[in-house]
Amino acid sequence: MPKGTGWRISLICIFVLLSFLYLTPTLVAKLPTWWSGLLPKDKIHLGLDLQGGTHLVLEVDTQKAVEGSLDIVATDLEDTLNSKNLRFKRISRIGSDQVSVQLYEKGTAEDVQKLLKDKYPGYELSPPHDEGGFVALNLRINDKDAQDRKDKAVQQALETIRNRIDQFGVSEPVIQREGVNHIVVQLPGIKDPQRAIDLIGKTARLEFKMVREDVPPTSTNIPDDAEVLKEKSVDPTTGAVSEIPFVVQKKSLITGDLLTDAQVRIDSQFNQPYVAIEFNSLGAKLFDQVTAANVGKRFAIVLDNNVYSAPVIRERISGGSAQISGNFTEKTASDLAIVLRAGALPAPVKIIQNVTVGPSLGEDSIHKGLMAGLIGVVLVVLFMAVYYRLSGMVANVGMVLNVIYLMGALAALGATLTLPGIAAIVLLIGMSVDSNVIIFERIREELKLGKTPKAALDAGYDKAFLTIMDSHITTLITAAVLFQFGTGPVKGFAVSLSLGVIINLFTSLIGTKVTFDLFLAKGTAKKLSI
Repeated sequence: MPKGTGWRISLICIFVLLSFLYLTPTLVAKLPTWWSGLLPKDKIHLGLDLQGGTHLVLEVDTQKAVEGSLDIVATDLEDTLNSKNLRFKRISRIGSDQVSVQLYEKGTAEDVQKLLKDKYPGYELSPPHDEGGFVALNLRINDKDAQDRKDKAVQQALETIRNRIDQFGVSEPVIQREGVNHIVVQLPGIKDPQRAIDLIGKTARLEFKMVREDVPPTSTNIPDDAEVLKEKSVDPTTGAVSEIPFVVQKKSLITGDLLTDAQVRIDSQFNQPYVAIEFNSLGAKLFDQVTAANVGKRFAIVLDNNVYSAPVIRERISGGSAQISGNFTEKTASDLAIVLRAGALPAPVKIIQNVTVGPSLGEDSIHKGLMAGLIGVVLVVLFMAVYYRLSGMVANVGMVLNVIYLMGALAALGATLTLPGIAAIVLLIGMSVDSNVIIFERIREELKLGKTPKAALDAGYDKAFLTIMDSHITTLITAAVLFQFGTGPVKGFAVSLSLGVIINLFTSLIGTKVTFDLFLAKGTAKKLSI
Protein backbone atom coordinates (compact mmCIF):
# COMPACT_ATOMS: atom_id res chain seq x y z
CA MET A 1 0.00 0.00 0.00
CA PRO A 2 1.49 3.41 -0.98
CA LYS A 3 2.60 5.74 1.77
CA GLY A 4 -0.20 7.98 3.10
CA THR A 5 -2.98 5.84 1.65
CA GLY A 6 -3.94 4.23 4.97
CA TRP A 7 -5.01 7.39 6.78
CA ARG A 8 -6.97 8.60 3.73
CA ILE A 9 -8.91 5.33 3.50
CA SER A 10 -9.56 5.48 7.25
CA LEU A 11 -10.83 9.05 6.93
CA ILE A 12 -13.20 8.11 4.08
CA CYS A 13 -14.58 5.15 6.05
CA ILE A 14 -15.02 7.23 9.23
CA PHE A 15 -16.95 9.91 7.32
CA VAL A 16 -19.19 7.25 5.72
CA LEU A 17 -19.87 5.71 9.15
CA LEU A 18 -20.65 9.12 10.71
CA SER A 19 -22.92 10.03 7.79
CA PHE A 20 -25.03 6.90 8.21
CA LEU A 21 -25.03 7.38 12.00
CA TYR A 22 -26.48 10.89 11.68
CA LEU A 23 -28.88 9.79 8.92
CA THR A 24 -30.36 7.01 11.07
CA PRO A 25 -33.01 9.25 12.79
CA THR A 26 -34.08 10.44 9.32
CA LEU A 27 -34.20 6.98 7.72
CA VAL A 28 -35.70 5.08 10.68
CA ALA A 29 -39.24 6.10 11.65
CA LYS A 30 -39.01 4.83 15.24
CA LEU A 31 -35.63 4.59 16.94
CA PRO A 32 -34.99 1.65 19.29
CA THR A 33 -35.05 2.31 23.03
CA TRP A 34 -31.28 1.84 23.37
CA TRP A 35 -30.71 4.70 20.89
CA SER A 36 -30.20 7.41 23.48
CA GLY A 37 -27.53 9.32 25.32
CA LEU A 38 -24.77 10.55 23.00
CA LEU A 39 -26.22 9.03 19.81
CA PRO A 40 -27.62 11.68 17.40
CA LYS A 41 -31.36 12.35 17.42
CA ASP A 42 -31.59 15.29 14.99
CA LYS A 43 -32.95 14.55 11.55
CA ILE A 44 -33.28 16.35 8.25
CA HIS A 45 -36.40 18.50 8.54
CA LEU A 46 -38.61 19.16 5.54
CA GLY A 47 -39.19 22.79 4.65
CA LEU A 48 -42.52 24.49 4.15
CA ASP A 49 -42.46 23.88 0.39
CA LEU A 50 -42.08 20.12 0.94
CA GLN A 51 -44.54 19.35 3.75
CA GLY A 52 -47.03 22.19 3.40
CA GLY A 53 -47.97 24.86 5.93
CA THR A 54 -48.24 28.65 6.20
CA HIS A 55 -45.78 31.33 5.12
CA LEU A 56 -46.32 34.80 6.61
CA VAL A 57 -44.51 38.09 6.17
CA LEU A 58 -45.26 40.52 9.00
CA GLU A 59 -44.61 44.25 9.05
CA VAL A 60 -43.88 45.81 12.44
CA ASP A 61 -45.34 49.31 12.91
CA THR A 62 -42.13 50.62 14.45
CA GLN A 63 -43.41 54.19 14.66
CA LYS A 64 -46.01 53.03 17.19
CA ALA A 65 -43.15 51.72 19.34
CA VAL A 66 -41.58 55.19 19.40
CA GLU A 67 -44.94 56.74 20.25
CA GLY A 68 -45.43 54.17 23.01
CA SER A 69 -42.08 55.02 24.57
CA LEU A 70 -43.03 58.73 24.50
CA ASP A 71 -46.35 57.92 26.22
CA ILE A 72 -44.34 56.23 28.97
CA VAL A 73 -42.15 59.35 29.25
CA ALA A 74 -45.30 61.50 29.57
CA THR A 75 -46.72 59.26 32.33
CA ASP A 76 -43.37 59.22 34.13
CA LEU A 77 -43.16 63.00 33.96
CA GLU A 78 -46.63 63.35 35.49
CA ASP A 79 -45.58 61.22 38.46
CA THR A 80 -42.25 63.08 38.83
CA LEU A 81 -43.76 66.58 38.75
CA ASN A 82 -46.54 65.56 41.16
CA SER A 83 -43.99 64.12 43.59
CA LYS A 84 -42.01 67.39 43.50
CA ASN A 85 -45.18 69.53 43.85
CA LEU A 86 -44.54 71.26 40.52
CA ARG A 87 -47.92 72.41 39.15
CA PHE A 88 -48.70 71.73 35.49
CA LYS A 89 -51.77 71.96 33.27
CA ARG A 90 -51.13 69.05 30.92
CA ILE A 91 -48.44 66.63 29.80
CA SER A 92 -49.12 64.84 26.54
CA ARG A 93 -47.48 63.43 23.44
CA ILE A 94 -47.80 65.62 20.35
CA GLY A 95 -47.13 64.19 16.94
CA SER A 96 -44.93 61.14 16.69
CA ASP A 97 -41.71 62.40 18.26
CA GLN A 98 -42.45 64.98 21.01
CA VAL A 99 -43.84 65.32 24.52
CA SER A 100 -45.41 68.67 25.44
CA VAL A 101 -45.40 70.00 29.02
CA GLN A 102 -47.83 72.89 29.66
CA LEU A 103 -47.23 74.92 32.83
CA TYR A 104 -49.00 77.78 34.57
CA GLU A 105 -45.98 79.89 35.60
CA LYS A 106 -42.66 80.89 34.05
CA GLY A 107 -40.85 80.28 37.36
CA THR A 108 -42.05 76.69 37.40
CA ALA A 109 -40.89 76.33 33.79
CA GLU A 110 -37.29 77.04 34.81
CA ASP A 111 -37.39 74.28 37.44
CA VAL A 112 -39.01 71.84 35.04
CA GLN A 113 -36.50 72.72 32.31
CA LYS A 114 -33.60 71.86 34.62
CA LEU A 115 -35.33 68.64 35.68
CA LEU A 116 -35.89 67.59 32.07
CA LYS A 117 -32.25 68.24 31.14
CA ASP A 118 -31.08 66.03 34.02
CA LYS A 119 -33.67 63.28 33.58
CA TYR A 120 -33.64 63.04 29.75
CA PRO A 121 -30.18 64.20 28.60
CA GLY A 122 -30.52 62.41 25.25
CA TYR A 123 -33.67 64.31 24.27
CA GLU A 124 -33.81 67.69 22.53
CA LEU A 125 -35.45 70.32 24.75
CA SER A 126 -37.08 73.47 23.33
CA PRO A 127 -36.83 76.76 25.24
CA PRO A 128 -39.96 77.86 27.16
CA HIS A 129 -42.54 79.45 24.85
CA ASP A 130 -46.10 80.71 25.01
CA GLU A 131 -48.84 78.27 23.98
CA GLY A 132 -52.44 79.34 24.41
CA GLY A 133 -51.64 81.51 27.41
CA PHE A 134 -49.54 78.81 29.11
CA VAL A 135 -45.80 78.26 29.28
CA ALA A 136 -44.85 75.20 27.23
CA LEU A 137 -41.76 73.02 26.93
CA ASN A 138 -41.33 70.45 24.18
CA LEU A 139 -39.19 67.35 24.68
CA ARG A 140 -38.20 65.74 21.35
CA ILE A 141 -36.61 62.33 20.88
CA ASN A 142 -33.56 62.56 18.58
CA ASP A 143 -33.38 60.61 15.33
CA LYS A 144 -30.69 58.19 16.55
CA ASP A 145 -32.65 57.20 19.67
CA ALA A 146 -35.86 56.89 17.64
CA GLN A 147 -34.15 54.56 15.15
CA ASP A 148 -32.67 52.54 18.00
CA ARG A 149 -36.15 52.17 19.54
CA LYS A 150 -37.54 51.02 16.19
CA ASP A 151 -34.78 48.43 15.81
CA LYS A 152 -35.37 47.11 19.32
CA ALA A 153 -39.11 46.92 18.63
CA VAL A 154 -38.51 44.55 15.71
CA GLN A 155 -36.17 42.40 17.83
CA GLN A 156 -38.69 42.30 20.69
CA ALA A 157 -41.50 41.44 18.29
CA LEU A 158 -39.39 38.61 16.87
CA GLU A 159 -38.80 37.10 20.32
CA THR A 160 -42.42 37.57 21.40
CA ILE A 161 -43.74 35.88 18.24
CA ARG A 162 -41.23 33.03 18.71
CA ASN A 163 -42.43 32.52 22.31
CA ARG A 164 -46.08 32.48 21.22
CA ILE A 165 -45.47 29.97 18.44
CA ASP A 166 -43.42 27.73 20.74
CA GLN A 167 -46.30 27.63 23.22
CA PHE A 168 -48.82 27.12 20.41
CA GLY A 169 -47.05 23.84 19.65
CA VAL A 170 -45.88 24.24 16.04
CA SER A 171 -42.94 21.92 15.32
CA GLU A 172 -39.88 23.19 13.45
CA PRO A 173 -41.07 26.77 12.79
CA VAL A 174 -38.88 29.28 10.94
CA ILE A 175 -38.98 32.79 12.43
CA GLN A 176 -36.49 35.36 11.21
CA ARG A 177 -36.04 39.04 10.53
CA GLU A 178 -36.12 40.32 6.96
CA GLY A 179 -35.04 43.82 6.03
CA VAL A 180 -35.69 46.78 8.33
CA ASN A 181 -39.12 46.06 9.80
CA HIS A 182 -40.31 42.73 8.37
CA ILE A 183 -40.49 39.33 10.08
CA VAL A 184 -40.85 36.07 8.13
CA VAL A 185 -42.77 33.25 9.85
CA GLN A 186 -43.02 29.76 8.38
CA LEU A 187 -45.26 27.22 10.11
CA PRO A 188 -44.81 23.77 8.53
CA GLY A 189 -47.66 21.27 8.76
CA ILE A 190 -50.00 23.59 10.66
CA LYS A 191 -53.68 22.51 10.57
CA ASP A 192 -55.35 25.71 11.79
CA PRO A 193 -53.56 28.62 10.07
CA GLN A 194 -56.16 31.27 10.94
CA ARG A 195 -55.86 30.57 14.67
CA ALA A 196 -52.07 30.85 14.42
CA ILE A 197 -52.39 34.12 12.50
CA ASP A 198 -54.73 35.56 15.13
CA LEU A 199 -52.35 34.46 17.87
CA ILE A 200 -49.28 35.97 16.20
CA GLY A 201 -50.85 39.30 15.32
CA LYS A 202 -52.52 40.06 18.65
CA THR A 203 -50.76 43.00 20.32
CA ALA A 204 -51.79 41.65 23.75
CA ARG A 205 -51.32 44.80 25.78
CA LEU A 206 -53.01 44.07 29.11
CA GLU A 207 -53.99 47.02 31.31
CA PHE A 208 -55.97 47.52 34.49
CA LYS A 209 -57.84 50.85 34.48
CA MET A 210 -60.30 52.42 36.89
CA VAL A 211 -63.87 52.88 35.62
CA ARG A 212 -65.19 56.47 35.78
CA GLU A 213 -68.74 55.85 37.00
CA ASP A 214 -69.27 59.61 37.47
CA VAL A 215 -69.23 60.08 33.68
CA PRO A 216 -71.99 58.42 31.61
CA PRO A 217 -70.65 56.58 28.51
CA THR A 218 -73.15 58.42 26.32
CA SER A 219 -71.85 61.82 27.44
CA THR A 220 -70.44 64.12 24.77
CA ASN A 221 -68.12 65.72 27.28
CA ILE A 222 -65.55 63.05 28.14
CA PRO A 223 -62.68 64.42 30.31
CA ASP A 224 -59.24 64.67 28.71
CA ASP A 225 -57.82 62.07 31.09
CA ALA A 226 -60.56 59.52 30.27
CA GLU A 227 -61.67 57.48 27.26
CA VAL A 228 -64.56 55.25 26.17
CA LEU A 229 -63.82 51.54 25.71
CA LYS A 230 -66.27 48.74 24.96
CA GLU A 231 -66.89 45.23 26.24
CA LYS A 232 -68.19 42.77 23.65
CA SER A 233 -70.84 40.35 24.81
CA VAL A 234 -72.07 37.33 22.81
CA ASP A 235 -75.50 35.83 23.48
CA PRO A 236 -74.87 32.05 23.82
CA THR A 237 -78.32 31.23 22.42
CA THR A 238 -78.60 33.52 19.40
CA GLY A 239 -74.93 34.37 18.84
CA ALA A 240 -75.82 38.07 18.69
CA VAL A 241 -72.94 40.41 19.58
CA SER A 242 -73.61 43.46 21.76
CA GLU A 243 -71.23 46.12 23.04
CA ILE A 244 -71.25 47.66 26.50
CA PRO A 245 -69.41 51.03 26.69
CA PHE A 246 -67.33 52.07 29.72
CA VAL A 247 -65.64 55.35 30.55
CA VAL A 248 -62.21 54.53 31.98
CA GLN A 249 -59.14 56.46 33.03
CA LYS A 250 -56.56 56.72 30.24
CA LYS A 251 -53.74 56.08 32.68
CA SER A 252 -53.13 52.41 33.45
CA LEU A 253 -52.81 51.39 37.10
CA ILE A 254 -51.08 48.10 36.27
CA THR A 255 -49.86 46.68 32.95
CA GLY A 256 -49.34 43.14 31.66
CA ASP A 257 -45.55 43.35 31.70
CA LEU A 258 -45.77 42.75 35.46
CA LEU A 259 -47.24 39.26 34.93
CA THR A 260 -45.29 36.06 35.61
CA ASP A 261 -47.89 33.48 34.59
CA ALA A 262 -51.30 33.00 32.98
CA GLN A 263 -53.24 29.71 32.99
CA VAL A 264 -56.70 28.54 31.94
CA ARG A 265 -58.98 27.50 34.79
CA ILE A 266 -62.62 26.31 34.92
CA ASP A 267 -65.10 28.11 37.17
CA SER A 268 -66.62 25.38 39.36
CA GLN A 269 -69.85 27.33 39.87
CA PHE A 270 -70.70 28.19 36.22
CA ASN A 271 -68.43 25.64 34.49
CA GLN A 272 -66.94 28.45 32.36
CA PRO A 273 -63.25 28.86 31.51
CA TYR A 274 -61.34 31.91 32.75
CA VAL A 275 -57.69 32.99 32.76
CA ALA A 276 -55.91 33.02 36.14
CA ILE A 277 -52.95 35.43 36.25
CA GLU A 278 -50.03 35.85 38.64
CA PHE A 279 -48.09 39.08 39.15
CA ASN A 280 -44.40 39.48 40.00
CA SER A 281 -43.43 41.08 43.32
CA LEU A 282 -43.82 44.66 42.02
CA GLY A 283 -47.14 43.82 40.33
CA ALA A 284 -48.43 42.10 43.47
CA LYS A 285 -47.54 45.15 45.55
CA LEU A 286 -49.26 47.55 43.12
CA PHE A 287 -52.32 45.31 42.83
CA ASP A 288 -52.57 45.17 46.62
CA GLN A 289 -52.36 48.98 46.85
CA VAL A 290 -54.85 49.60 44.04
CA THR A 291 -57.49 47.21 45.40
CA ALA A 292 -57.04 48.48 48.96
CA ALA A 293 -57.56 52.10 47.86
CA ASN A 294 -60.56 51.38 45.61
CA VAL A 295 -62.82 48.96 47.51
CA GLY A 296 -66.38 49.27 46.21
CA LYS A 297 -65.26 50.73 42.87
CA ARG A 298 -65.06 49.05 39.47
CA PHE A 299 -61.90 48.55 37.49
CA ALA A 300 -61.68 47.41 33.90
CA ILE A 301 -59.43 44.62 32.63
CA VAL A 302 -58.44 45.84 29.17
CA LEU A 303 -56.68 43.88 26.43
CA ASP A 304 -55.78 45.72 23.22
CA ASN A 305 -58.29 48.49 24.04
CA ASN A 306 -61.14 46.01 24.52
CA VAL A 307 -62.72 45.55 27.95
CA TYR A 308 -62.79 41.87 28.92
CA SER A 309 -64.49 42.42 32.26
CA ALA A 310 -65.15 45.25 34.70
CA PRO A 311 -65.66 43.73 38.16
CA VAL A 312 -66.33 45.59 41.41
CA ILE A 313 -63.44 45.45 43.88
CA ARG A 314 -65.13 43.77 46.85
CA GLU A 315 -62.09 43.67 49.10
CA ARG A 316 -58.35 44.18 49.16
CA ILE A 317 -56.62 41.50 47.06
CA SER A 318 -53.21 40.45 48.33
CA GLY A 319 -50.94 37.69 47.10
CA GLY A 320 -50.60 38.84 43.49
CA SER A 321 -53.35 36.68 41.95
CA ALA A 322 -56.30 37.74 39.81
CA GLN A 323 -58.54 36.35 37.12
CA ILE A 324 -59.83 37.49 33.74
CA SER A 325 -63.32 36.26 32.96
CA GLY A 326 -65.49 36.83 29.91
CA ASN A 327 -67.34 34.92 27.21
CA PHE A 328 -64.48 32.48 26.69
CA THR A 329 -64.36 29.12 25.03
CA GLU A 330 -61.52 26.83 26.11
CA LYS A 331 -59.69 27.66 22.87
CA THR A 332 -60.00 31.45 23.19
CA ALA A 333 -59.06 31.29 26.88
CA SER A 334 -56.03 29.15 25.99
CA ASP A 335 -54.94 31.61 23.27
CA LEU A 336 -55.30 34.55 25.67
CA ALA A 337 -53.19 32.73 28.27
CA ILE A 338 -50.51 32.06 25.63
CA VAL A 339 -50.18 35.71 24.55
CA LEU A 340 -50.16 36.92 28.15
CA ARG A 341 -47.41 34.45 29.10
CA ALA A 342 -45.36 35.30 26.02
CA GLY A 343 -45.71 39.03 26.62
CA ALA A 344 -47.15 41.91 24.64
CA LEU A 345 -45.85 42.92 21.24
CA PRO A 346 -43.95 46.22 21.55
CA ALA A 347 -45.74 47.51 18.44
CA PRO A 348 -48.64 46.36 16.24
CA VAL A 349 -47.81 43.95 13.42
CA LYS A 350 -49.58 43.75 10.07
CA ILE A 351 -49.64 40.66 7.86
CA ILE A 352 -48.57 41.78 4.37
CA GLN A 353 -48.17 38.32 2.85
CA ASN A 354 -50.00 35.10 3.67
CA VAL A 355 -49.32 32.00 1.58
CA THR A 356 -50.65 28.54 2.47
CA VAL A 357 -48.95 25.53 0.87
CA GLY A 358 -51.00 22.32 0.81
CA PRO A 359 -49.36 19.01 1.82
CA SER A 360 -50.29 17.46 -1.54
CA LEU A 361 -48.26 20.13 -3.32
CA GLY A 362 -45.36 19.36 -0.98
CA GLU A 363 -45.56 15.63 -1.74
CA ASP A 364 -45.60 16.39 -5.46
CA SER A 365 -42.52 18.61 -5.02
CA ILE A 366 -40.66 15.83 -3.20
CA HIS A 367 -41.61 13.31 -5.89
CA LYS A 368 -40.49 15.55 -8.74
CA GLY A 369 -37.33 16.59 -6.90
CA LEU A 370 -36.33 12.97 -6.26
CA MET A 371 -37.17 12.06 -9.84
CA ALA A 372 -34.99 14.90 -11.14
CA GLY A 373 -32.15 13.79 -8.88
CA LEU A 374 -32.49 10.15 -9.96
CA ILE A 375 -32.51 11.03 -13.68
CA GLY A 376 -29.50 13.28 -13.14
CA VAL A 377 -27.56 10.52 -11.36
CA VAL A 378 -28.36 7.92 -14.05
CA LEU A 379 -27.35 10.22 -16.91
CA VAL A 380 -24.11 11.25 -15.20
CA VAL A 381 -23.19 7.63 -14.35
CA LEU A 382 -23.80 6.50 -17.93
CA PHE A 383 -21.85 9.39 -19.44
CA MET A 384 -18.83 8.89 -17.16
CA ALA A 385 -18.82 5.12 -17.70
CA VAL A 386 -18.98 5.43 -21.51
CA TYR A 387 -16.63 8.37 -21.96
CA TYR A 388 -14.00 7.69 -19.27
CA ARG A 389 -14.43 3.90 -18.92
CA LEU A 390 -13.12 2.49 -15.61
CA SER A 391 -11.85 5.93 -14.51
CA GLY A 392 -15.40 7.18 -15.00
CA MET A 393 -16.65 4.52 -12.60
CA VAL A 394 -14.14 5.79 -10.02
CA ALA A 395 -15.65 9.28 -10.46
CA ASN A 396 -19.12 7.77 -9.98
CA VAL A 397 -18.01 6.28 -6.65
CA GLY A 398 -16.85 9.76 -5.64
CA MET A 399 -20.24 11.17 -6.64
CA VAL A 400 -22.05 8.62 -4.43
CA LEU A 401 -19.74 9.52 -1.53
CA ASN A 402 -20.58 13.19 -2.12
CA VAL A 403 -24.31 12.58 -1.74
CA ILE A 404 -23.86 10.36 1.36
CA TYR A 405 -21.58 12.92 3.05
CA LEU A 406 -23.89 15.83 2.19
CA MET A 407 -27.03 14.14 3.54
CA GLY A 408 -25.11 13.13 6.68
CA ALA A 409 -23.92 16.73 7.18
CA LEU A 410 -27.46 18.10 6.76
CA ALA A 411 -28.72 15.60 9.33
CA ALA A 412 -25.90 16.44 11.76
CA LEU A 413 -26.79 20.14 11.55
CA GLY A 414 -30.52 19.44 11.89
CA ALA A 415 -30.93 21.42 8.67
CA THR A 416 -34.19 22.05 6.87
CA LEU A 417 -34.39 20.56 3.38
CA THR A 418 -36.28 22.72 0.90
CA LEU A 419 -37.01 22.33 -2.81
CA PRO A 420 -34.09 24.66 -3.69
CA GLY A 421 -32.01 22.48 -1.34
CA ILE A 422 -32.85 19.46 -3.49
CA ALA A 423 -31.83 21.56 -6.51
CA ALA A 424 -28.47 22.21 -4.82
CA ILE A 425 -27.98 18.45 -4.35
CA VAL A 426 -28.71 17.84 -8.04
CA LEU A 427 -26.25 20.62 -8.89
CA LEU A 428 -23.67 18.94 -6.63
CA ILE A 429 -23.96 15.74 -8.68
CA GLY A 430 -22.87 17.70 -11.74
CA MET A 431 -20.13 19.53 -9.83
CA SER A 432 -18.69 16.32 -8.43
CA VAL A 433 -18.05 14.83 -11.88
CA ASP A 434 -17.02 18.21 -13.28
CA SER A 435 -13.98 18.22 -10.98
CA ASN A 436 -13.09 14.72 -12.09
CA VAL A 437 -13.48 15.71 -15.76
CA ILE A 438 -10.86 18.45 -15.24
CA ILE A 439 -8.52 15.94 -13.55
CA PHE A 440 -9.05 13.24 -16.19
CA GLU A 441 -8.37 15.61 -19.07
CA ARG A 442 -5.09 16.63 -17.41
CA ILE A 443 -4.18 12.94 -16.99
CA ARG A 444 -4.95 12.32 -20.67
CA GLU A 445 -2.63 15.17 -21.64
CA GLU A 446 0.18 13.68 -19.53
CA LEU A 447 -0.39 10.20 -21.01
CA LYS A 448 -0.09 11.65 -24.54
CA LEU A 449 3.32 13.02 -23.54
CA GLY A 450 4.39 9.43 -22.92
CA LYS A 451 4.38 9.35 -19.14
CA THR A 452 3.62 6.20 -17.16
CA PRO A 453 0.12 5.80 -15.68
CA LYS A 454 1.41 6.57 -12.15
CA ALA A 455 3.34 9.67 -13.24
CA ALA A 456 0.45 10.89 -15.41
CA LEU A 457 -1.97 10.40 -12.51
CA ASP A 458 0.15 12.42 -10.06
CA ALA A 459 0.79 15.18 -12.60
CA GLY A 460 -2.88 15.33 -13.56
CA TYR A 461 -4.02 15.81 -9.95
CA ASP A 462 -1.28 18.37 -9.26
CA LYS A 463 -2.08 20.50 -12.33
CA ALA A 464 -5.84 20.34 -11.77
CA PHE A 465 -5.58 21.29 -8.09
CA LEU A 466 -5.47 25.10 -8.50
CA THR A 467 -8.20 25.12 -11.17
CA ILE A 468 -10.54 23.09 -8.92
CA MET A 469 -9.74 25.25 -5.88
CA ASP A 470 -10.46 28.47 -7.83
CA SER A 471 -13.83 27.26 -9.10
CA HIS A 472 -14.90 25.96 -5.68
CA ILE A 473 -13.85 29.10 -3.79
CA THR A 474 -15.80 31.37 -6.17
CA THR A 475 -18.85 29.12 -5.73
CA LEU A 476 -18.44 29.31 -1.93
CA ILE A 477 -18.34 33.11 -2.10
CA THR A 478 -21.57 33.08 -4.12
CA ALA A 479 -23.20 30.74 -1.60
CA ALA A 480 -22.09 33.00 1.28
CA VAL A 481 -23.71 36.03 -0.38
CA LEU A 482 -26.93 34.07 -0.97
CA PHE A 483 -26.99 32.98 2.68
CA GLN A 484 -26.32 36.49 3.98
CA PHE A 485 -28.90 38.33 1.90
CA GLY A 486 -31.36 35.57 0.95
CA THR A 487 -34.32 34.37 2.98
CA GLY A 488 -36.08 31.06 3.55
CA PRO A 489 -35.60 28.65 0.63
CA VAL A 490 -32.68 30.71 -0.76
CA LYS A 491 -30.81 30.17 2.50
CA GLY A 492 -31.58 26.45 2.24
CA PHE A 493 -30.06 26.40 -1.24
CA ALA A 494 -26.97 28.28 0.02
CA VAL A 495 -26.44 25.86 2.94
CA SER A 496 -26.70 22.75 0.74
CA LEU A 497 -24.46 24.32 -1.89
CA SER A 498 -21.77 25.37 0.63
CA LEU A 499 -21.64 21.96 2.26
CA GLY A 500 -21.59 20.30 -1.17
CA VAL A 501 -18.66 22.41 -2.37
CA ILE A 502 -16.54 21.62 0.72
CA ILE A 503 -17.39 17.91 0.56
CA ASN A 504 -16.68 17.79 -3.18
CA LEU A 505 -13.19 19.16 -2.62
CA PHE A 506 -12.51 16.25 -0.26
CA THR A 507 -13.92 13.50 -2.51
CA SER A 508 -12.42 14.77 -5.78
CA LEU A 509 -8.91 15.49 -4.46
CA ILE A 510 -8.61 12.75 -1.82
CA GLY A 511 -11.38 10.14 -2.30
CA THR A 512 -10.88 9.32 -5.99
CA LYS A 513 -7.09 9.71 -5.74
CA VAL A 514 -6.96 6.94 -3.11
CA THR A 515 -8.87 4.61 -5.43
CA PHE A 516 -6.39 5.17 -8.28
CA ASP A 517 -3.42 4.79 -5.91
CA LEU A 518 -4.69 1.38 -4.81
CA PHE A 519 -5.02 0.19 -8.44
CA LEU A 520 -1.56 1.47 -9.36
CA ALA A 521 0.11 0.44 -6.08
CA LYS A 522 2.36 -2.27 -7.58
CA GLY A 523 3.53 -0.05 -10.43
CA THR A 524 3.06 -2.81 -13.03
CA ALA A 525 0.09 -1.25 -14.85
CA LYS A 526 0.99 -0.41 -18.44
CA LYS A 527 -2.26 1.36 -19.37
CA LEU A 528 -4.90 3.47 -17.61
CA SER A 529 -8.53 2.98 -18.63
CA ILE A 530 -9.39 6.62 -19.23
